[in-house]
Amino acid sequence: MLKSFWLTCRRTGGRGIYLFLSLVVAAGIWVVSPEATQAFSLPELIFRGIQVIQLSNMSDRQEVTIGRQINQQLANSEFNIDSDRATTEYINRIGKRLAQESTRPNIPYTFQVIDDDNINAFATMGGFVYVNKGLMTAADNEAELASVIAHEIAHISARHAIQQMRQMAIASGVASATGLDRSRAVQIGVELALRRPHSRQAEYEADQLGLQMMGRSGYAQSGMVDFMKKLLNKPSPPSILSTHPATADRIAALEQAIDPDLESGEGLNNAAYRLEIRRLLGS
Repeated sequence: MLKSFWLTCRRTGGRGIYLFLSLVVAAGIWVVSPEATQAFSLPELIFRGIQVIQLSNMSDRQEVTIGRQINQQLANSEFNIDSDRATTEYINRIGKRLAQESTRPNIPYTFQVIDDDNINAFATMGGFVYVNKGLMTAADNEAELASVIAHEIAHISARHAIQQMRQMAIASGVASATGLDRSRAVQIGVELALRRPHSRQAEYEADQLGLQMMGRSGYAQSGMVDFMKKLLNKPSPPSILSTHPATADRIAALEQAIDPDLESGEGLNNAAYRLEIRRLLGS
């Protein structure tokens, strides 16, 4: 029977193969979905499988479109985006310098400052990176600030938000979250941005990719370790650590990964950075 089905797939070309892959994914959904005990019809399972395949293969254009809508919702209802032109240009200069050395330099990146004194930063799919004013003032130099921005760019480069969205869609049985129902995808994206920390594996990967990005762009790689150590030693952990687990282990891994030739570099002038931040933020 399987042989006959496979011959049919070959005769029908790509559509047959796509149907076969959809059936495989549908079977996976049957196993992992909390609704697996319900009686789904075969056509419904096939439809769900096709949906997950589409999410797994989201194009850059689709990702940027959904990311733009997530950004719009966040900016309208969740955060106060700082509109100061000089501050935005400063963050964009650092961010775009780093993004050009990422593994996905060709998507449009948008770097924004949030008017919030908490020490935090995060990213959403499609190239959107957010940096709190509190993080800018907490950094001692530009290399430390760049290290956080590089880490967030790395999450985008590795498509971690898309992976999380796929896992969330499968776990909740919401097939429409795969990109065909864009409004549901945006809803999940906002939820992920606000309340869903990345896995430990994703954090390690973002650290390593961010560290490499810093080295290639000329920033001192030591800035990433220095900033993590400083935050870890604060009396009360800042917001950025509450969503980034196992900081001590990450520091140890980074210390081993630093290239001795790239440990020192640009961005370590504390006095120059303080002057710049005072000019931009008045603090």
